Amino acid sequence: MRFATVRHDGSQVAAVVDGELVYPLPSGTSVLNLVGSGLVAALAAGEQAVSTARPVPVADVAFDAPLRPPTIRDFVTFEEHVEGVRASVQEATGVPDAWYDAPQFYFTNPYSVTGPDARIIPPADCTALDFELEVAVVVGKAGTDLTVEEAADHIFGYTVLNDWSARDLQKREMQVGLGPAKGKDFANSLGPMLVTADEFTDFHDEDGFLTLACTAQVNGVEVGADVLSNMGWSFPALLAYASRNARIEPGDVLGSGTVGNGGCLAEQWGRRGRQDPPSLQPGDIVTLVVEGIGTLTNTIGAPAVPAPTLPPPRRRDHVAERARHTTTVSTS
Repeated sequence: MRFATVRHDGSQVAAVVDGELVYPLPSGTSVLNLVGSGLVAALAAGEQAVSTARPVPVADVAFDAPLRPPTIRDFVTFEEHVEGVRASVQEATGVPDAWYDAPQFYFTNPYSVTGPDARIIPPADCTALDFELEVAVVVGKAGTDLTVEEAADHIFGYTVLNDWSARDLQKREMQVGLGPAKGKDFANSLGPMLVTADEFTDFHDEDGFLTLACTAQVNGVEVGADVLSNMGWSFPALLAYASRNARIEPGDVLGSGTVGNGGCLAEQWGRRGRQDPPSLQPGDIVTLVVEGIGTLTNTIGAPAVPAPTLPPPRRRDHVAERARHTTTVSTS
């Protein structure tokens, strides 16, 4: 089943999308509520809406992000992506040994989530804006210290994720060794629909990986294509690792990491040693397509206005001088 959050006649509602028709759910229902109720209950509510609600043509609604997740963990599970982006962002070669130890991730900003057709505003000082083609899994049941087998039963469904990246900001801040921050947290796009896990029974290979075709276009020109099953770890493995010594909750979003073979521009920059294709510019249209899930399209807007400046840091030598001065005064 396909759940979405749509705007129609001035209202935002949760709905079921079936072909070219949209079936609104009862007022006050959100997709996050449905996820929290569990997959079985959500499917029943969706079936009730399809049988009783007055449908609206898809052409008459606007799609928002399907849900507002409590947390977003973004993994990095494609070796090809790691190799290319390390070359362009960190000026390093190959894949680090630590990548093979476990599926690594970072937390990003759930408050910056946008939906389909939203205008993406890059940071004011960004000169290397990039997209990232990912698939996000949405947690359907809470859990801690799950096995991979148990985690498979905690998946509610999947949606498309674009993890927008200001590569020049990211390159600078990652020199500190803490990971990306302001180079990432200004925008994350989800949508257009949250497709429930039962829709993908026939899309798993023998190892449990989803064999979904993924493509990325900029201004109608394909710049990347891959198959989701090229992930290094399956989605149940991502949930199991996220739940290790921690708790995952319904609605939590876990990104697959960017697909390889041009799933972002920086991968290609790293391989070619130059910004080819060029970084995204205002007016560019980015379209991500994932088989069985849908098409997520966004347009790049004008950069944000410059942020207020920060004062310089107090350096260690200044702090030490103040300490010496304080000691001198107190003993004289």
